[in-house]
Amino acid sequence: MLTNFSAAQLRDPQIAEANAILQTCVHYGFCTNTCPTYVLTRDENESPRGRIDLIRAMLEKGGPPELDTVRHLDNCLSCLSCMTTCAVKVDYVHLIDRARAHIEGNFRRPPAERVVRALLARVLPHPRVFGAAMALGCVARPLRPVLPRRLRTMLDMIPPRVAPDVLAPQVFRAEGAVRKRVALLAGCAQQALNGDINAATIRLLQRHGCEVVIAAGSGCCGSLNLHMGREEEARVFARQNIRAWEKLHEDGLDALVINASGCGTTVKDYGHLFARERGMARPAAEIAALARDVSEFLWAIGLCEPSAGVPAYRVAYHDPCSMQHVQNVIEEPRALLRAAGFEVVDVPERHFCCGSAGTYNLLQPEMAKALGERKAAHIRSTDPDIVATGNIGCMTQLSHYLGRPIVHTVELLDWATGGPKPPVLQGVTLRAPAPAAPAKTEADASTGIW
Repeated sequence: MLTNFSAAQLRDPQIAEANAILQTCVHYGFCTNTCPTYVLTRDENESPRGRIDLIRAMLEKGGPPELDTVRHLDNCLSCLSCMTTCAVKVDYVHLIDRARAHIEGNFRRPPAERVVRALLARVLPHPRVFGAAMALGCVARPLRPVLPRRLRTMLDMIPPRVAPDVLAPQVFRAEGAVRKRVALLAGCAQQALNGDINAATIRLLQRHGCEVVIAAGSGCCGSLNLHMGREEEARVFARQNIRAWEKLHEDGLDALVINASGCGTTVKDYGHLFARERGMARPAAEIAALARDVSEFLWAIGLCEPSAGVPAYRVAYHDPCSMQHVQNVIEEPRALLRAAGFEVVDVPERHFCCGSAGTYNLLQPEMAKALGERKAAHIRSTDPDIVATGNIGCMTQLSHYLGRPIVHTVELLDWATGGPKPPVLQGVTLRAPAPAAPAKTEADASTGIW
C-alpha cells in the first residue's frame, strides 16, 4: 500500500511503525472471508482490508477522524482472524491498537458513550468494584424497561451464575516435590465473575508439583483499557504487573501462567508495549517471554494420570480468538482434554469470533448478539455434553446463547485428575457416554469388518 505521511509525521515513532505496517498490505483480500463483520455485512469498510485503508487516511490526515471512520473501526472485534489468513502477515493487531489510541485522543464521542466507556475502564479492571457493580445490577433488574439502552445491555450481560473469589497475595505450596515455581495472573473481571477457574488452576498446578505465587501488586493486565484506545491507562496496569513479577523472577520463576487467553495475549506483548520506554523495555520483554497459557504450560510439563471414574463425556472445544489467532495455542488444550479421557470434538467455523472480544459485547451489542447466536448454533450442532474453552469472556458471552454447560478447560482437567466436579456441572444431568468401540483384530480385517 502506498502511503503519504510527511517527514514531520514520520519522526513520531508510533506513526513510523504504523506506516511500516500499512506498507506491507497488498490488498490480496484473503482476510475478508474470515472477518466476522465483513461476512455478516458484506461491507468493504467492515473488512480488514477496508479498515486498513481507513486507518491510513485517518493517520495521514491527523486530527479528529470522520464519524464513519470511527464507526467502522469501533465495529472491529480485534479477533485477528485476518492475521491468520493474511498472505503477507500484516501486523494488524498493532495497527488497530494505534488507530484506537488516535481515536481516543482526537475524537469527541457523544456524552452517553463517553460515560459508558469511562465506566467500563474504571470498573472492569478492579474485581471488587466490578463485583459490587454486578450486585447493584442484579438489584436494578426490575427497572430494566425504563433504563437507557446502554444500561439495559450491561444488565443483560450479567451471567446467570456468578461465583466471585478475589485472591490475596499468597503462595500455594506444591503437592510433593517442587518441580516448578510459577506466578499466576489472578485476573480482574474473571475473579469477579468466576473464581472457580483460579481455584481449579491452582489445584491442578499444585497436583503437578508447582508452587503457585499470587504476587503482591499484580492485577489487571491492561488489555480492556488498551483495546478501548486508553493506552496510557493500560501501561499503568502493565507496569505494576511487570514490577511485581520482576521481583519474583529475581528469586527464580519458571513461568507466568495465565488462564484467560485475552490477558495472555496482552502480557505476551508487553515487550512491544514498552519497547521504546527507557528502563522498562528489558523487564517487559523478560516478563513477556515467561508468559504461558495454562494449557500451553501443562502440556509442556505433562498431564498426570487421570483418575478413574470420570466419564468420557463428549466435549466441544471452543477456540478463543486470542489463543488461536495470536498465541497459536490450538492443539495443546485439545490434547490435554483427550489425555484426560474426554472425547473432544471441533466446532464448525472455529475461526469465527463468538462476539465477546473484551468489552465488545457491551459496546456493540447487536453485532455481538448475532455472532454469539451463530457460534452457539455451530457448537450445538456437534451435540456435546459439555463445552470447554480457555477464556472467561467467551464463557460469559456463550452462556447466554448455548443452553449447554460451559466450563474452563482447567476445570475439566482438574476434575479428571482428582479434583472436584466443576460447580457449574453440579446438579446437571449429563448423558452417559457411548461405550467405546471394540478393538479391531486381525480376524476382523480378514473378514472385511475392518
